[in-house]
Amino acid sequence: MSSPQVSPTSGSAPAAPGATDRDVPVHDAQRDVTEVSSSADDFKKVFTWRGVDATRLEQVRVQVTGLRVKAFGQVIGAATDTHEAFSATYDLLTNDAGVTRRLSVHLARAGGETQISITRDGENNWLVQTPQGTERSDFGGAQDVDLVLSPFFNALPIRRLDLHRNPTQIQVPVVYLYLPEGSVAPATVSYDSSADAIAVQSPVGSSSISTDDTGFVRDYEGLAERI
Repeated sequence: MSSPQVSPTSGSAPAAPGATDRDVPVHDAQRDVTEVSSSADDFKKVFTWRGVDATRLEQVRVQVTGLRVKAFGQVIGAATDTHEAFSATYDLLTNDAGVTRRLSVHLARAGGETQISITRDGENNWLVQTPQGTERSDFGGAQDVDLVLSPFFNALPIRRLDLHRNPTQIQVPVVYLYLPEGSVAPATVSYDSSADAIAVQSPVGSSSISTDDTGFVRDYEGLAERI
């Protein structure tokens, strides 16, 4: 992504006669670069993935402001040998650092519909509400929620930790939501990023992920591809 030319802010004082770029206060230059960079990282898009291992589709509309993500999406899966047909509609919001604040999921199956609510408070505790009851826990220090079968949710730690730009090996604690069961459990997802791809190890298997320049998943090997 190219960087636009940085211009002085409207509140900057005029330069003194004969002044050069070296006379510009450092904090003013840094402020201008930050403002331009933040603006370049703000966008709205719709992403769509199709399953490569089963008949499945995910579509999500994202509104991105820096690291902050607001998303509304849906995963639709046909019945397979391992799970029944289902539809999961989700609404997600992170804070300005990319840490998940809340996730609500409406899960529909042949037997009925289920509402799931996952929220994180200011003391880093999670409140999980499902038809089975309410659970309050720190989930091992998790800052992200992961939804099985969804390539979108991998973008949360990838973007927050800048894994798509900086080669890193890291284990990420997550609040893991299984579909179509609708059960929630603590889990750890391992990421090993390189210039070519990001290797991922989740509770359901290992694979390789490719991303675009903004950190959102393009292809999740063996699971889904973006269309």
